[in-house]
Amino acid sequence: MLGFLVRLLPFWIREPLIILVGAVFGVRILFMALVDGEGWVPAVIGAVFLLGAALRVRVVVHALRARHRRAPATEAELEPVTPVPVTPVPVTPAVRRPVEKKPNAFAQASFAIGLFAVIGGALWIEGKLPEDGTAATGASRPAACRLDEDEELPSAYRSTPGAVTGADLCRALNRTELPELLGTPAERSVYASGTDNTAPLTDRKVAQPEARVEFETYTVELSATYNKLTVAQYAKLTTYGDGRDARKLTVLGRPALLTSDHMMKIQFDLGSGEGASGPVEQGPLARTLTVAFDGKDRGGSYDLTVWSEAGLLPDDSALVDIAEAVLPRITRGARDQD
Repeated sequence: MLGFLVRLLPFWIREPLIILVGAVFGVRILFMALVDGEGWVPAVIGAVFLLGAALRVRVVVHALRARHRRAPATEAELEPVTPVPVTPVPVTPAVRRPVEKKPNAFAQASFAIGLFAVIGGALWIEGKLPEDGTAATGASRPAACRLDEDEELPSAYRSTPGAVTGADLCRALNRTELPELLGTPAERSVYASGTDNTAPLTDRKVAQPEARVEFETYTVELSATYNKLTVAQYAKLTTYGDGRDARKLTVLGRPALLTSDHMMKIQFDLGSGEGASGPVEQGPLARTLTVAFDGKDRGGSYDLTVWSEAGLLPDDSALVDIAEAVLPRITRGARDQD
């Protein structure tokens, strides 16, 4: 349909428009291939666009030369003509017709380029417009949550009253103000996901949904564990280990505990030859804020964990601010109410 509409345009509008589109797309695709490292396939596509634009330029140049080239005089026109006496014949006055103006090639080409510039400017402005009010405040639109919607929900969720899912946690955690709470307001989330897991060593009988949001600097993970362990009992367990960084506090009127621990790092070789499988290694240090489900601490808790591959950690106040902003927004979705 688009090709048919393009063919309906006059020659001096159609050709400059095709040249401009081919050149813009060709340069952009080549930039993606050579600078962004997209591979050789985009490079070939970009080269094809540029080649097509070059061929169209040649067609336009030949058309312009043909318009300005005058036809050569024939031999009959060059021979002198002998005047012959002609009997005067009454001549009827001819009706003067308006001279048809030939289309101005330069004006048509300029109009086509201007039209394309207007369309491109409109698309650029549309991309800069605020979406849901986020761009007006300088916040970036978060990445969409990736969910395993086709996977069957474990039975532990159906047997646990009020249990939320990974989708519910991701929806609450993946918010536009999260980078600002982390102290990196210029960043935007590059990945977000929610999973419906169960707690380890429980024979899949304890629901433990998780949500993860990744930024260039930090990774934030939110999980909910529906077991009988209270925050007070968990605080006592930390005294048997290295609990020097543990700190008790109250968040949203509920008992809470701040702890530190190292993440686990596992490396697998998937046949690429770039690495080898190895044992579990110690990963970067993470800071976790554990908050009870209610003020009476009757069992179960939310765990908010933040870490960075570079070993950086935000202040403890940032974790508290995130918990106060995110936990009240956790609500059950329609999937969990089936």
